[in-house]
Amino acid sequence: MFRRPTAGRRPLATTALALTLLGSLSTSAWTEPQESAPHIRTTHVSAKAGSATPLSGYAIQSTAKVSDPPATVSSPGYPASGWHPAGSRSTVLAALLADGLYADPFYSTNQQKIPKADFQVPWWYRSDFTVADTSERTYLDFSGVISAADVYVNGKQVATAKDVTGAYTRHELDVTSLVRSGTNTVAFRIQPNDPNKNLTMGWIDWLQPPPDENMGIVRDVLVRRGGPVALRDAHVVTDLAVPSLATADLTVKAQARNDSDAPVTTKVAGTIGGTSFEKTVSLSAHETKTVTFTPSEVPGLHLTSPKVWWPAAMGEQPLYSLDLTASVSGTASDTAHQTFGIRDVQAPLNSDGARQYRINGRKLLIKGGGWSPDEFLRWDRTYVEDRLKYALDLGLNTIRLEGHIEPDEFFDLADRYGILTLPGWECCDKWEGQVNGDERGDPWTAADYPVAKASMAAEAARLRDHPSVISFLIGSDFAPDATIEKTYLDALKAADWRTPVVAAASAKSSPVSGSSGMKMTGPYDWIPPNYWYAKREGGATGFNSETSAGPDIPTLDTLRRMTTPAELDTLWKNPDAKQYHRSPSSTFATLKLYDNALTGRYGAPTGLTDYVRKAQLAQYENVRAQFEAYGRNATDISKPSTGVVYWMFNSGWTSLHWQLMDRYLDQGGAYFGAKKAGEPLHIQYSYDDRSVVVVNSRHASEGQLTARATLFNTDGTQKYDRSVTGVTVAGDGAHSTALTLPSSVSGLSTTYLVRLTLTDASGKEVSRNVYWLSGKPDTLDWANTDWYYTPTTSYADLKGLSSMAQAPVSAQGATVSADGTSTTTVTIRNTGTGRTPSLLTDVHLVDAHGTPVLPVRWSDNQVSLWPGESTTLTATYRTTDLHGSAPNVRVSGWNTPERTVPAGPPEPSGRLSSR
Repeated sequence: MFRRPTAGRRPLATTALALTLLGSLSTSAWTEPQESAPHIRTTHVSAKAGSATPLSGYAIQSTAKVSDPPATVSSPGYPASGWHPAGSRSTVLAALLADGLYADPFYSTNQQKIPKADFQVPWWYRSDFTVADTSERTYLDFSGVISAADVYVNGKQVATAKDVTGAYTRHELDVTSLVRSGTNTVAFRIQPNDPNKNLTMGWIDWLQPPPDENMGIVRDVLVRRGGPVALRDAHVVTDLAVPSLATADLTVKAQARNDSDAPVTTKVAGTIGGTSFEKTVSLSAHETKTVTFTPSEVPGLHLTSPKVWWPAAMGEQPLYSLDLTASVSGTASDTAHQTFGIRDVQAPLNSDGARQYRINGRKLLIKGGGWSPDEFLRWDRTYVEDRLKYALDLGLNTIRLEGHIEPDEFFDLADRYGILTLPGWECCDKWEGQVNGDERGDPWTAADYPVAKASMAAEAARLRDHPSVISFLIGSDFAPDATIEKTYLDALKAADWRTPVVAAASAKSSPVSGSSGMKMTGPYDWIPPNYWYAKREGGATGFNSETSAGPDIPTLDTLRRMTTPAELDTLWKNPDAKQYHRSPSSTFATLKLYDNALTGRYGAPTGLTDYVRKAQLAQYENVRAQFEAYGRNATDISKPSTGVVYWMFNSGWTSLHWQLMDRYLDQGGAYFGAKKAGEPLHIQYSYDDRSVVVVNSRHASEGQLTARATLFNTDGTQKYDRSVTGVTVAGDGAHSTALTLPSSVSGLSTTYLVRLTLTDASGKEVSRNVYWLSGKPDTLDWANTDWYYTPTTSYADLKGLSSMAQAPVSAQGATVSADGTSTTTVTIRNTGTGRTPSLLTDVHLVDAHGTPVLPVRWSDNQVSLWPGESTTLTATYRTTDLHGSAPNVRVSGWNTPERTVPAGPPEPSGRLSSR
């Protein structure tokens, strides 16, 4: 993010670490059950050749409280009295929070009360594992150490912090000579983290950084077993025929490594689907060879009619599996398994110099969001899966990871759901310290280059077979210099990286990779909706790698969950107040720009509830405009838009900015504005030229459509109505202009409403969109644009919305449940007798206590209904998230009184229970 300055056994080698490709990795275990120290579960390691068993957990303690020498601490039987339990993937602070040492850090300013000094000394991580026999070789395989660690096994040091350093570096330690039958102990002495000094992870200005700076072990430590020959680095290089997609060639590669002191002959055999292949390889003592299987050697690796992987909105997501076994004298010595997808990614620069992605030969507009993990790097598969499903629900196709690159499970889920990913290194700390000219991030020393190369090699090997991964960004705000770029590119080439390498997320270039083809022009703070239609700065042209109108105020439910009553009072009364739940950056410390715009456009808030309802209205219109502008311009002849990444998709904590949904997965105006814009067939209004256009993100063209635009005063009086029939629009993101609204309409109030509808040949409504506009536009001061926003010199007058009459809305709900999933159907109707519509009517699924049931996926929400109109919405969610309660629906809106009605209880599928 852009920031301005402010057999035989080989003798144990203690420092020679080998990078290797592991299996499933992840960050810290959020939901893993904890046992009280010192009774951490002992890990029982399989004796099977090729097994990889993760350590099940640790006892941890500050070195300030441990006076025993490392040899004692790391020996079996050490009591670890008074130590804290930690999950198999856990930062120090994550473990202490799970152990109940501190109050909820997401509430109010509780996190400030956690003493930072406790984490400025090393911490011990200690775990026991048992081995039934020692006939197989034993290795420790791991990455995810933040920031560095001395490693001990059974009282002996096997690696130093000089070697085990960097969050992404991968290490394999052969500990065969130390492992004994029965209980064994591994201990890590973890060094404190400083992201400005270490190639690890930092939080930039996303959130208030955790006091421990995420020191710990945030990926699995695996205990591997095997025979004399180890298989490592197994992967498949795919070549898909484009554009025909008729054939694909697969090349299988793996490293066969002889870890014994004698020569050995191994048979490496594998399968992909119904195709089998094998090769006999001779290895000298401690020799490694690359074993390759090509289509010329194995005809079955030339596929006809391959199953091609597509992003979710473009097709299916089939995956293939590779299985390999290395055998010695007929006995399995090691195995490897890898899943992969067949797809082709190209991302050339267009005539305007913007990066244009093509998947399997078809262009697509990248519509994404910036990803944040949990602040304490706690891995929770269900929580991650819920957020990825939200991305699909919004019509997004891409997630960008600026650093904080998630574990294998994340990319497995992205593969399965068809969500594209853009991983890369982060800005504003050590990763760009050599090139950013910024006081943050120390310049690199000679010791940093091998760590960077090892980090790139490990991540490239881990990510290359995931079809969801479509690039690696080797820079963020800045491109690497020639030396650093070569370090990265050499590692990528060695790993058979086949997808595009992008120099930076900003408009920077590197010597070999060339221009990034991306822009990072913001904004990051409030700007009006019409901003997005200007083809300049952050407007809808080219590829904008991170951008939004800044603050996203959560729902009132979430605000009350994360802040004290006094803080809520300050939130709506004092725009100049520093907001702890905004950012540690002085640039984003307050909500002044946002609050000034809210007051200037909608009128001064009269209380907390009024502030929040105005915020939801403002966020809906702004987020919708952002995605609609980029969607409309994707097929323009002049300066087309090629990608937009909303900054950010989510927050790692309880935040007041940069999020399409809040930490608890509640949804407000930002979420539903994005969802409306993400409709696959969509009618929309253009803030720049008043055109009404239809955008078709489907592959097939659509015809015989009818577009209708109706303008109303805020009291519901109709002032303009026009329909156009026979509208046709091509597919793959094309748009068609149906009509243009007149520049003036007689009798139209300063604040007015626009209702757009799109119907198909049968008269069925396929898209509906309602805008609140003003005859007085927002005016931007482009000449004084700063890196994070463009000033607004005068605001649109939307104050007329406050005079809208109340519009009562009735609701009827019914719920069915099957296989752990419930679906609540809600029919809402504007029962008003006048002409006034119910604007932005929100339906929340709540339990008997009024608490939102989350996560939930709505077919549509925050809809606007004219008197007599009704619509039926569906909500899908896990039945267990009701916590035994019957479901209710709470209906409210801009001018709709809040009411709650029952919608259950859940009945077995096929039996509707209506109210």
